[in-house]
Amino acid sequence: MSDATLPRLPRARSLPARLARLYGGLALYGAGIGLQVESGLGNDPWDVFHQGLALRAQVSIGTVIIAVGALVMLLWIPLRQRPGLGTISNVVFLGLFADAAVALLPTPRLLVLQALYVALGVTAIALATVLYIGAGLGPGPRDGIMTGLVRLGLSVRLGRFLIEVTVLAAGWLLGGTVGVGTLVFALAIGPLTQLFTRWFPLRREEPAGGVIAGSRRGE
Repeated sequence: MSDATLPRLPRARSLPARLARLYGGLALYGAGIGLQVESGLGNDPWDVFHQGLALRAQVSIGTVIIAVGALVMLLWIPLRQRPGLGTISNVVFLGLFADAAVALLPTPRLLVLQALYVALGVTAIALATVLYIGAGLGPGPRDGIMTGLVRLGLSVRLGRFLIEVTVLAAGWLLGGTVGVGTLVFALAIGPLTQLFTRWFPLRREEPAGGVIAGSRRGE
């Protein structure tokens, strides 16, 4: 995901509301992934990587999202990160929602419709990020790497740049789609995420400087 930092993360107050935000956010995130993949104009860096692996392994992108999420969590051990319900749910459900979106969405042939898919996909992912992280039930597996690196002293900007350049390059070499949609995601995800925080009340006890990722995924 692109470099975006929230001053404070919005969090729902009651457990049912937090669960609704978590699973609603993951479903919306999966829809955003499906829209970008089906657009054919380029995915976000992590999904370039996921798509490249899926093409090589001849499995669905959702299957790869789940597998990569589970493997990434192994990196949490040396980084001393602890998963929450949101973390586990991200690993299990995000790939399922992405596969459902890819299966249900028609593939556009006209450029104007492809561009619309990109716009809707990036917007959906930005809103989904605020929803599922704002639930306060744990970051996604890929987000956890970032927060762990920040805890070790690496800057958010440098850490995210290194991670996303690496997965983008690897995904491109594996055959993932890189294009204008990738650039749109990089430029728009941060401002859109900041914008959507205004839709939700911020609690004073929220920690400052929360890190958004994810990208896919939130990975």
